[in-house]
Amino acid sequence: MSQTVKVGIFMTVALVLLGWLILRIEDWSPFAEPGRRVDAVFDSVVGLDDKAAVRVAGVRVGRVDGVRLDADGRRARVTLLLDAGLVLTEGAEATIANQGLLGDKFVELSPGAAGAPPLAEGALLPGRTPVSFDQAMAKLEKIGDSIEGFLSDGEGGAGGGFGPLVDSIRATSDELRALIVENRASVGGTVRNFERFSATLAEELPRLTSRIEQVLGQVDGVIAENRGDLRESMANISDVTESIQTSVDNLNEITTKIAAGEGTIGKLVNSDEAHDELMAALGSVEKGVTALGDTLGRVQNLRLDVAMESAWLSESEEARSTVRLDVLPRGAESSRFYRVDLVSDPAGRLTDRTDTLTVTRPDGTTEVTTIERLRRETRRYEYSALVGFPFADRRGRFWAGLIENSGGAEIDYALVPDKVWLSATAYDFARELDLDPHLRLTAKWHPLKNVYVTGGWDDLLVEDRDSPFLGAGLRWTDDDLKY
Repeated sequence: MSQTVKVGIFMTVALVLLGWLILRIEDWSPFAEPGRRVDAVFDSVVGLDDKAAVRVAGVRVGRVDGVRLDADGRRARVTLLLDAGLVLTEGAEATIANQGLLGDKFVELSPGAAGAPPLAEGALLPGRTPVSFDQAMAKLEKIGDSIEGFLSDGEGGAGGGFGPLVDSIRATSDELRALIVENRASVGGTVRNFERFSATLAEELPRLTSRIEQVLGQVDGVIAENRGDLRESMANISDVTESIQTSVDNLNEITTKIAAGEGTIGKLVNSDEAHDELMAALGSVEKGVTALGDTLGRVQNLRLDVAMESAWLSESEEARSTVRLDVLPRGAESSRFYRVDLVSDPAGRLTDRTDTLTVTRPDGTTEVTTIERLRRETRRYEYSALVGFPFADRRGRFWAGLIENSGGAEIDYALVPDKVWLSATAYDFARELDLDPHLRLTAKWHPLKNVYVTGGWDDLLVEDRDSPFLGAGLRWTDDDLKY
């Protein structure tokens, strides 16, 4: 087995292992049934990461597949990749939730009412964002300010917020006193009615007492029958009381330590220096978050594609490998693309070498012989650096620049968008031995998002060096690289 075959086998095994590892990390199966994509809008998605889980009733049914600003620039638009078979009906909505107090955030999906019409394709789900910790603290601060304003001294007398209440009670008392004076006769009648009621009660009291004694006897019988259950209930109440007392003691101990300035919370409450340091730290965090947001905004304006491919040349029975990086600015207004390639070329390059041989005869005369030989360089690495321009409504791209260490140009056209591409590449116009320029025709088919098949004809204009080729490649898009 030759060294080239060994290297080829090793690279093939490495690529297979790399592809398997990527599929395992991404938790993605190329043979799985494709899921459904649904967009939801939220007022805020703070803490929600890309690739976060999407759950229904706590069961994972998909993941977040992209977070970006909505078209209005004020809300967040989240793309949800849902498992196949999940049915959404009208009235479905999405909510951002936490896994516990300190857990990761995820999207809780309410699929809608049972029996409702299915959700239309392209429909936008309304999103609800729970109250954040900062908003809750702001509400508590407002409540504290209101209580402080109510208890503080006000103008026109002591008592502040209590002053109007005391005045209102005094006015009510005066009105009640005037009412009694005006209705003294009616009050006397009411007293006489109470006297008659008392006399009636004295007559009926013995009978009522006898009836009450009968009822008490029945109650005593019931208590005797259920004395064990009552004893257990009282014991449970005693245990609960002891637990509450223990909690109160612990709370008193904690508040005592806070008042004494012990622990982190105690220092924050009692130390102005600790408060100032905390506010300075929060200011630094705010500046860092702002800088990080600006950086992420610039990164999100670029789309990066990385590809690794290898093609088998049938005539030379060798493989040609390429590592490619494309930088594609986002947005319909972008007018330039950039590409960098590293190519391992098995064909090498032919060069014309001239050797001069001088022979001196015994009689002193000399003879000069010139020998011209063709020399082929062995496999070498070549570089490409291109600038591209879109045309035909951005379905086509024209590239120009350095192609495999020589000037050249390339035209790509999407026969089927994101699926089938046709390319024509021409370079090395000042070729050695007056050979025609290097012309290559290529077709690419993307059966899967991250896998493609390539084939075509290489060096089409040179009869002794032309060769059909067939290969495959792996491609990572911008979302894959960022994840």
